[in-house]
Formats: sequence, structure tokens, C-alpha cells
Amino acid sequence: MIHPSAVIDPGAKVPASCSVGPYCMIGPGVELGENCELISHVVIQGPARIGANNRFFPFCAIGCDPQDISYKGETTSLEIGDGNVIRESVTINRGTAKGGGTTRIGNNTLIMAYSHIGHDSVIGDRAMLVNAATLAGHVTVEEWAVVGALCPVHQFVRIGAHSYVGGGTVVTKDVLPFAKVVTPRHTQSYGLNAVGLERRGFTQDRIRKIHHAFRVLLNSKLNTTQALEKLRSEGDQGQDVEMLLRFIEESERGVIK
Repeated sequence: MIHPSAVIDPGAKVPASCSVGPYCMIGPGVELGENCELISHVVIQGPARIGANNRFFPFCAIGCDPQDISYKGETTSLEIGDGNVIRESVTINRGTAKGGGTTRIGNNTLIMAYSHIGHDSVIGDRAMLVNAATLAGHVTVEEWAVVGALCPVHQFVRIGAHSYVGGGTVVTKDVLPFAKVVTPRHTQSYGLNAVGLERRGFTQDRIRKIHHAFRVLLNSKLNTTQALEKLRSEGDQGQDVEMLLRFIEESERGVIK
């Protein structure tokens, strides 16, 4: 179950039930539990104690040195529980001496692609970090909490149990248990992408028709339904406007105006 291209330090402990795929590297001081799977190109550095039934996807870097300028090579560690799924390109750093020395991941967590868990952080059981969630050092994410995609979390922040942090939210203070937290969103359409259309060879007549449709949709005092009715009443405006109107009519989540 160990691919010939894998490099495993003699000081590492890898049970026979584990699967270690191509081009994985396991360093000294790493202890894997039973039935762990390293799919390919996984790097695990120690000291690190990892439980059973964990899956590591390609290009994740686990247990690497903390990203802290005060770190001077002290012996620090990483502890990971059982049943975790750690997806592509996730980075999890060991602790620092000043922060207690250990980064801890609980059981049955899902750490999605490109997420980062900084030094001395603690992740509770069944927590979820969605793609590119980024935790600074000393962050605590309690059990069942969800940190949404592209969320930067400031150092020393606590994310309370069973809370939900919406995608793209900047978290600089503690999140209450059971709470939903999201950055206010004001996303607006600023008109026609005329330059892009010109570069793609759209004629001035095509652009003029699309521009008229945008003025009715965005700049009139009509709501979306009224704007659609007005544009439909004007007759055939060409395939571009027809595509635009059909897109709006088929939208299930509404459109940005």
C-alpha cells in the first residue's frame, strides 16, 4: 500500500493498513493511525500525531513549520484526530512555543481545498472549513461550526459551536455560538461590458440594442418584471437581447441589478 515513489523517513510510524500514494513525503516524528489514506503528493512533517481513518488529498502540506517570525526551530507539534477529510492544497502548521506548542484538529472535520490553519489553532469535532477559509494563528473553531469560503479569520478569534460564517466574511471578533454571521453585501451591476464586446467583434448595432436593454433593466424606475414586459413589447431586438431576457426569466436566484 506504499507507492515506490513515496519517501517515508525511517523515524515515521506508518501502519500497514495505511495507503501512501505516489510522491508523498512523510517526515521524522510523524505517527499515522490505522487506515489513513494519502492519495498523492502529500507532505506531512513532524512531530505530528495523526489518528485513524484520515484522508489526505493531493498537494496538502501538513505539519509544516509555523508561519511566525518568532519561530526559531523549536520542537512543536500537530495533533489530528480520527475520520478527517483534508482536501487539495490545504496547509496546516504546527504550533509555536509561545502559543502552547501544538495545533489541534478534532475528529470528523472537513477541511476543503486551499484552506489554511495557522499555528496553535484548535479545530473542534465536525467543524467545516470551506474552500480557501484562512485561519491566522491561535484561532479556535468549535464543534460543528462552519467557516465559509474565502473567509479570513484574525488571530486569537473564536468561532463558536454550531455557528455559520458566510462566504467572504472578514472575521475580526469572536463569533457567537449558534449564530449566523455574514459581511453585508451590496453587489451592483454597473452597465454594459461595451469594451469587451467590441473586442469580441460585436457590431455597433448589436451593442446599441444590448445597451438599450440594459438602460431599461438598470436605469429605469421599472422593476424587473415590468422591464421585461416593456422590452418584450418593443418587438424583436435581436438574438443578444433575447438571450439576455431569457437568462433573466430562467433565473432561480434573481439577478444583480
